[in-house]
Amino acid sequence: MSVGTSSAPGAREAPRPPAPRTPGDLADLGIDPDQLPDGLVVADERGRVICFNAAAARISAVPAAEALGERLEKALPLEDLEGRRWWQLTDPYGGLAIRVRQPERNLLLPGGREVLVSARYVRTRPTGPLHRVVVTLRDTEARRRTERSHAELIATVAHELRSPLTSVKGFTATLLAKWERFTDDQKRLMLETVDADADRVTRLIAELLDISRIDSGRLEVRRQPVDIGAAVGRHIQAYVAAGQEADRFLLRLAQPLPDLWADPDKVDQVLSNLLENAVRHGEGTVTIDVTPTASPREGEDTGTSVTVSDEGAGIPEESMNRVFTRFWRGSKRGGTGLGLYIVKGIVEAHGGTITVGRAPGGGAEFRFTLPVAAPAYLA
Repeated sequence: MSVGTSSAPGAREAPRPPAPRTPGDLADLGIDPDQLPDGLVVADERGRVICFNAAAARISAVPAAEALGERLEKALPLEDLEGRRWWQLTDPYGGLAIRVRQPERNLLLPGGREVLVSARYVRTRPTGPLHRVVVTLRDTEARRRTERSHAELIATVAHELRSPLTSVKGFTATLLAKWERFTDDQKRLMLETVDADADRVTRLIAELLDISRIDSGRLEVRRQPVDIGAAVGRHIQAYVAAGQEADRFLLRLAQPLPDLWADPDKVDQVLSNLLENAVRHGEGTVTIDVTPTASPREGEDTGTSVTVSDEGAGIPEESMNRVFTRFWRGSKRGGTGLGLYIVKGIVEAHGGTITVGRAPGGGAEFRFTLPVAAPAYLA
């Protein structure tokens, strides 16, 4: 008796793999292709465009009505950076049947506009005929901005490192070559300069490490009890010891203050930067107000707010939205322009907020608020 391949009535068939989804299926899922942030182009098994969303039309400058129904290579005439026609080069419909995708790469649209393109080859079965070609398009402007930012960071760091390292090299080479010719006072002056420049390099490297951790979300916060009033007082005493007039600073502490749990080193870094900005770029009295306030974090009632203000010219309104970005230096040049960017990252790593505005005396006013963030076992 021979065994046939047809199944008997009532026999259970093996489950079939789900059919590939088409653009029409997106509507069934409640997804409108025109709401996608990236350009989406889909061609059917004959190479005709059946989906050309709004982002694709914007990026390619081709109206969707003109692209729909056209051959893929005509609706989206892409070339690689060497001028070769992309669809002829990759041949999605006539190429190897084992290919399932094209990784993202830079390609050119007519006119030389650069776009990031990736493609997915959808088949009805492995190594089967091509059912769909799904293409995504991305504008390169955001990536270019990131690359420009990185290039500017490298240029800034190189410039900032060159000056102290040149000084260190010059003084050490001079001392080694002509040690006997200098008096003890001259040697001390040169060594103090080398020490100060070494500290400057160390601070710059620390800033770079902070930026790396902030950008990658790996900035660690080691919370301990912090006496914020005493911390501000220490910074004021350091400025007075360095030659600033004591009456230039006004510290106002509201009582009682809630117990603050934060990273003391990073709080010192925030205070140092804000006070240095007020002293260096502001004028008149530098006022520091420390007050209890509502917590910026949900689920907590109390927070601590620190406001640093001066009586200088202040920050122009049109610049306030750029104060916490990289390389912002205001009207007076100098420094790396990274300090306030790091300050914002530190405050936000604590779950806090920071704002900038105009002080009552006309100068700049920076205000940061930290949640109390007491450990759960103390609640």
